[in-house]
Amino acid sequence: MRVLLAGATGTIGSALVPRLLAAGHEVLGLTRSDGGARRLAAAGAEPVRAGIMDADELLTALDGRAADAVIHQATSITGMPMFHRSLYATDALREQGTANLLRAAALVGARRFVTQSFYLGYGYRDLGTEPVTEDRPFAALTGHRGTDRHMRSLRANEEQVLGTPGIDGIALRYGMFYGPEPMTRQLADQVRRGLLPVFRPSGITSPIHIHDAAAAAVAALERGRPGQAYNICDDEPVEFASYLRALAASVGAAPPRALPAWVLSVAPYLKAFMVTSRIRLSNAKAERELGWRPDYPSIHEGLRTL
Repeated sequence: MRVLLAGATGTIGSALVPRLLAAGHEVLGLTRSDGGARRLAAAGAEPVRAGIMDADELLTALDGRAADAVIHQATSITGMPMFHRSLYATDALREQGTANLLRAAALVGARRFVTQSFYLGYGYRDLGTEPVTEDRPFAALTGHRGTDRHMRSLRANEEQVLGTPGIDGIALRYGMFYGPEPMTRQLADQVRRGLLPVFRPSGITSPIHIHDAAAAAVAALERGRPGQAYNICDDEPVEFASYLRALAASVGAAPPRALPAWVLSVAPYLKAFMVTSRIRLSNAKAERELGWRPDYPSIHEGLRTL
């Protein structure tokens, strides 16, 4: 297939381009910079200079081009968010950016559309001890202004992609990204310097290595069922405190000290992410329907890539 890739020079996009090419697909990579265009060309993709938040710029850049599919992997996250406002730009990419990419899909003749969603759409809360599957309520509003801003964007993203007539839409509800990427490097630097403690009580997260995330996108492009959402995570949920300890060990740092969770009240998003949320995501549907399995079934294998 000929694939239009948004976020082609980002964390997941950079891992996805070589996988798409290796699978025999052609890649039109969206980028806003000269450097990004050079990197895409060197990797074997065809660069397209445009951002997805400017519909006129995007459609002008794509005029006369053709594609079979669109993959949306664009975010504005460059490290660990501390506050809800840190995600507002990514929220906009999930709302208006997705709408613009659907217009682009119509222009280039693409029917298949794979979009990046996120597991915290299930809620920044304790979801119990049972595996969280795709039939759980997703992006429900809570009455919390900061959280609901993210929920509305996740809902808008999925509803647009899965509900647009003429589009075979698929949503990938990724777990917490880790691996050779900015947030992991930032956390690793902080634990190496003794600046990041673990907190008690600790939340539970469902990680996904960025290389496994990219592999899942290729599998969804080729084998995903239209109208479906898939949880994409490794096989073992982990306490956030355990993740930070494993991260410290992987970079040769001393074990982080422990602090009470109320200390994080000054960083409300970080507290919701690291303490309040307890989500044991199930990847069974993705493994069954996409023929995908993580190469790194837990953080203990994946952190060795650092």
